[in-house]
Amino acid sequence: MFVNAIPLRCQLDPHLSFHKVTKHVQDNMINCMKYSYFPLQRILNQHPNISNPVFLDTSFEFLSSTRRDEKNEIMIGDSRFSLLPYSIKISEDEIMSKFDFIVSFQHDLNLNEFSCTIDASLDLFNTETICVIAQRLQSMLHQQFTSFECRTNKPIYELSLILSNEQYLMQSVNNTQMSFSSPLTCIHHEFVYQVMKHPQKLAVELDEQSLTYCELLYYVQVLSVTLLNEYHVFPGEIVCQCVERSLSMVIGIMGIEMAGGVYCPLSARDPQHRLHALVEQTQSRLVLAHHFTTLKFSSEIVLYNVDLIWTVGHTKSSIIMDRLSDIVVTIDNIAYIVFTSGSTGTSKGVQIRHRNLLSCIDALVRLNLFTNKDTMIQMASCSYDVHAQEMMGALVTGSTIIMLRPQGNMDLDYMTKTLNEKQVSYLQCVPAYANALQEFLQSRNIPNLSSLRTVDIGGETSTVQLIDKLYTYLPQACSVWNLYGPAETTVDCTSYVIGRSLNLINIPIGCPLPNYRCMIMNRYLESSFSGQEGELCVGGVAVFAGYLGRDDLTAKALVEIDGETFYRTGDLVRLDNYGLLHYQGRKDHQIKLHGQRIELGEIEQCLLRTSISACVVMKWNDDHLIAYVQSSHINEEQLRQHCQSHLPPHMIPSFFIILDKLPLNPNGKIDRKQLPSPDFSLSTLLSSDKSDTSLSQFEEQIHIIWCQVLHSNQNHIARTTSFFSVGGHSLLFIELYHHYQSVFNFDAHSLSIAPFLQQPTIFQHSQ
Repeated sequence: MFVNAIPLRCQLDPHLSFHKVTKHVQDNMINCMKYSYFPLQRILNQHPNISNPVFLDTSFEFLSSTRRDEKNEIMIGDSRFSLLPYSIKISEDEIMSKFDFIVSFQHDLNLNEFSCTIDASLDLFNTETICVIAQRLQSMLHQQFTSFECRTNKPIYELSLILSNEQYLMQSVNNTQMSFSSPLTCIHHEFVYQVMKHPQKLAVELDEQSLTYCELLYYVQVLSVTLLNEYHVFPGEIVCQCVERSLSMVIGIMGIEMAGGVYCPLSARDPQHRLHALVEQTQSRLVLAHHFTTLKFSSEIVLYNVDLIWTVGHTKSSIIMDRLSDIVVTIDNIAYIVFTSGSTGTSKGVQIRHRNLLSCIDALVRLNLFTNKDTMIQMASCSYDVHAQEMMGALVTGSTIIMLRPQGNMDLDYMTKTLNEKQVSYLQCVPAYANALQEFLQSRNIPNLSSLRTVDIGGETSTVQLIDKLYTYLPQACSVWNLYGPAETTVDCTSYVIGRSLNLINIPIGCPLPNYRCMIMNRYLESSFSGQEGELCVGGVAVFAGYLGRDDLTAKALVEIDGETFYRTGDLVRLDNYGLLHYQGRKDHQIKLHGQRIELGEIEQCLLRTSISACVVMKWNDDHLIAYVQSSHINEEQLRQHCQSHLPPHMIPSFFIILDKLPLNPNGKIDRKQLPSPDFSLSTLLSSDKSDTSLSQFEEQIHIIWCQVLHSNQNHIARTTSFFSVGGHSLLFIELYHHYQSVFNFDAHSLSIAPFLQQPTIFQHSQ
């Protein structure tokens, strides 16, 4: 029998009911019948890629007998059917077919039977896949027509594709409920409890400086009373702190908490304009600073130099203790605020409660990631949410914090000596930093980091190759963990311990932490099935309180699922058959760069405040931000200066590509695929100093090192060009600094990395 197949293009709206969908398909088919004379093969021949079609050849058939028995039958459009008990028969007999996938429905009205046959190409599908498709189809039909509640008038997106075994798997993944060993209190209360347990234990250490838990409590109490008596800080008031890495930073954090305030970190690396904008956004009356950062703020902002706490002549007394004990703070009060990038051009203040942070720390302790016996090195910048976990997490568990001097994390020689000399057992860093660290260990023939017990390399995607290399420098008892989580779920929400014998292609983000829940939802907020990509929504004990002053954004970010509040991460994940979550990417243009979360829209909005007409910012090769700008009267230097005045360093594009017109797609939107690749030899990378003189012999040596590190053409880096304007970034600067140490034979004690960072040109480095 010859069959003339008619191609149908059915664009289905999942919001339609089943009845409306069948009516839509029926109307579509009737309209197509007038073209039935036109052979399908002639249509296919007109396709430019007929040898490699971009679609799957499918056929749908519905056959029904003429006699009708209306008993126990259900209408489908103009037809009726009845469902029989579910069964599947699989046959791998070879059949000749011109289609890759055929679904045939047979409706026997005489027997009141409804059956379905699926014929699929074994070149494209395996038997298990077809079996699962059949199971999902059967499940959908049962939901639609045989459930107690009639669903024929409800949207088809409400039909679940999840099978019973998959539902059980997701329930098992989320079986994380654990009771707390003791009632949760506030962060500063837990800190005081640790002081009472071991007052003489080392709490914090920086090079030759150190404080025991008892000594730290003393200075924290003195600062708290100062904030209460002299600045009248009240419970729940936001107090900003802009302090470089130091013992004063730790005192400032805990002093704000003990006074009942809300800690809000400000990075000393941010430009003055941004710092003022964040202070204004928080409506903070007071900023704690020290001698390195006081000049960052204008005279209009009230500053307190936290270093003065070392010279204040207070003595502990019952009056101080009584004053502090009068402060009423509960576990539901906000403990700290950390700002994350915002797509609208304004950073979002993520508010974390006391119970959120303590619940997260409790979960990590249960997994034995860190204990009160650990010595933890403080790595994260204060603009990064991990910073709060490192600082306060260590003090509420009774651990010891090892602080690095300012910019010390970028000096790998100093860093490795600190790890070994201070016997650090817990290290948290992003994969890019871990890679730089292992390359440094290899270059210096350092055998291993013998004291490490736990390495956490969350923050961005890791590779199996990196983990293999990293394990060669770790002791046998050390474990490497991949922790994942946005700031809105209090730093972490899933974990995966990466074994030494890796039989993986990609490293999963793992399973929910204790007392967390993870759901994978489609665009209609219905659960996705195993293997299907969907948005990760996180619920449980550590979901944040909302964005500061932005109830509109909070409402979009939080959703109720099964009566529980979940945070919509915007991250796409899938669940494998072992119950492990795998990161698949983003549903928007948010990125992670060296562990820092960046909304590209915030950079674009900043650029649009100049005189340009359009722009788009993209991540390039996992290392650089590229800004494409549409303008005919602005240069790169003007754009860079504007960004440096308004954005933190990690958000400043490495390259600005200025075009007369940005390419558009047929919908009138910027076509990102048509944007030119960055050319590292573009003339825009040259210094704007036209009188740039030739290089001296010493500068020539530095110039060669730059070219090696940047993999750049020697002709396109001038003596007054900034390292960061020719594709340099913080991790490459670490590599540059250690090239200097090797070539010019100096150590970090005689010449630290800090002055090089502050003056990042060949001319300045030569001085």
